Amino acid sequence: MSDVKTPLLEVRDLRVGFGRRGLRRSREFVAVDGVSLTVGHEETVGLVGESGSGKTTLARAVVGLVKPGSGAVLLDGQRLGPAGRRPAALQRAVQMVFQDPRSSLNPRMSVAAIVNEVWRTHPSSAPAGDRTTALHRLLDDVGLDPSVAGHRAGELSGGQCQRVSIARALAVRPRLLVCDEAVSALDVSVQAQVLRLLADLRRRHRLSILFISHDLGVVHQIADRIAVMRRGVFVEEGPATEVLGSPRHEYTRSLLDAALELNTGEGIEA
Repeated sequence: MSDVKTPLLEVRDLRVGFGRRGLRRSREFVAVDGVSLTVGHEETVGLVGESGSGKTTLARAVVGLVKPGSGAVLLDGQRLGPAGRRPAALQRAVQMVFQDPRSSLNPRMSVAAIVNEVWRTHPSSAPAGDRTTALHRLLDDVGLDPSVAGHRAGELSGGQCQRVSIARALAVRPRLLVCDEAVSALDVSVQAQVLRLLADLRRRHRLSILFISHDLGVVHQIADRIAVMRRGVFVEEGPATEVLGSPRHEYTRSLLDAALELNTGEGIEA
């Protein structure tokens, strides 16, 4: 399990703001307000909150898609800057799986072209041998038949597209996956399949995962620890069993109640 003394990912006092023009002057909207978080080696941390709570902004700061106003993001003690300025090894080390698998893939490109484009961008991650064999192995790794390689992304189901997105991320052999609402656009039965896949990939590839969701009912299925975010700050954080079994903050309890109401009477196992 993870070693909290030497985390893989460390977010230190991160603050992210965006300019917003008011009636008289430009104001700043603070989306992430001085939060700190760690993700250990081979650990899954769930980040939960309603829409607008700041969790996606935090995720995008981790992968380098937004620039923090202050604070730091570190991977194994190395500071992570904007995505385009990161050394190649750090670019590969942190990969993101987005919410809508259909919009994150070019619908006119074949699955083979999508993965090969990643290998062209990161040649040091490209397989040394036959790429077709490597591609088929990668697709099998995410539960897809090798025949999918010849299909265009626009021909695939939502669940298949998300598996291709995960395969694209795995193609560069990352150490951390940042999953931003990665199952929210999928049917419930497909959600469960993708969650099991992520848990299995974590074990087999020794990955760490930062899993973002608005739904505690989803997060409880995959997370070792949970951080609850509201209005740019964390209101509660701890082992998943504690947060789900004995939530301390009223906001966490409201999220848990909402998850229980959506559940089909079976409840959430703490």
